[in-house]
Amino acid sequence: MKRATFLAQRKPAWQNFEKSLRRVESVNQRRLSSEEVLAFSRQLREVAHDLEQVRTRDWGLDLEEYLNRLLARGHDYFHAPRAGTWHTIGQFLFMEFPRIFRTWWGYQLLAALLFFGPLIISWILIQNEPALAARFMSQEALDQYDMMYSSEDSASIDESAFSFDSWNDYGNERASMAGFYVQHNVGIALQCFARGILLGIGTIYTLLFNGISIGATAGYVLSLGHADRFLGFVVSHGSFELTAIAIAGGAGLLVGDAALHPGQLSRWSALRLRGRDAGQLAVGAAFMLVVAALIEAFWSPAPIPSEYKFLVGGFLWFSVAMYLGWSGRQRA
Repeated sequence: MKRATFLAQRKPAWQNFEKSLRRVESVNQRRLSSEEVLAFSRQLREVAHDLEQVRTRDWGLDLEEYLNRLLARGHDYFHAPRAGTWHTIGQFLFMEFPRIFRTWWGYQLLAALLFFGPLIISWILIQNEPALAARFMSQEALDQYDMMYSSEDSASIDESAFSFDSWNDYGNERASMAGFYVQHNVGIALQCFARGILLGIGTIYTLLFNGISIGATAGYVLSLGHADRFLGFVVSHGSFELTAIAIAGGAGLLVGDAALHPGQLSRWSALRLRGRDAGQLAVGAAFMLVVAALIEAFWSPAPIPSEYKFLVGGFLWFSVAMYLGWSGRQRA
């Protein structure tokens, strides 16, 4: 049988199976009739047989990937435990999300290069030539950074956190800042992801722009001689925040590449297939940004010696790397 004939014959069955998947994924298993379960089981076996044919005849990785994803979702229905909401969230965050990250590691690597590359270059460049900072930031912003880190009181600005009388006020203020950080950082991540639909060009621009902006800020502040104070502030939450922005960028590139190179699938099918994983990457990145916001609001500004912050920051960077690199492997 030729590939074109195979696709013409089997594609309607796969589309029906996708409808069945959406049905079983949206309802409790107990609400399905025995006839529905039997029909779903039959469809699952047919997809498994189709996948075997595609692999045997080498009819394309995109088609194999598509069928394998359908098959995995079908197996999850029969074999995955029916758990509560918190268990489901935990399974996603600590199992599925890092596994999806590793599945599309090439896009993640490219996004990291597009983000961290300009960040490092602009950092080094402006730290050595501070006058160039005016090309990337307004004079008002430069003056604000100078005043913020030059103030003699800035090192002890959060001493009130250790006063029992002001603890409630401090907590309310920090919670408000956490909300601001979540809104700001998640907004950047969503831009990185959503702009991927513009053939990836929007994502590339967002990664480059934010990488340069962050690097320019760091380089300028360090050129003023505030390395210890500035790095002590950013080292901890940066592990989650910067990594999450890059991950969201990788998700956007995944969407953009699906639109540009759908392979053997239709462009819409490729976008649906990869868009599912890209969306989960964006959700995982948003979770990391929430963690980053909490650290930035409560830990980063705390009046604690920088040595301890560097120690905690190093541990957090290591933890993020281990989380993305190893979490969920036991189910692989």
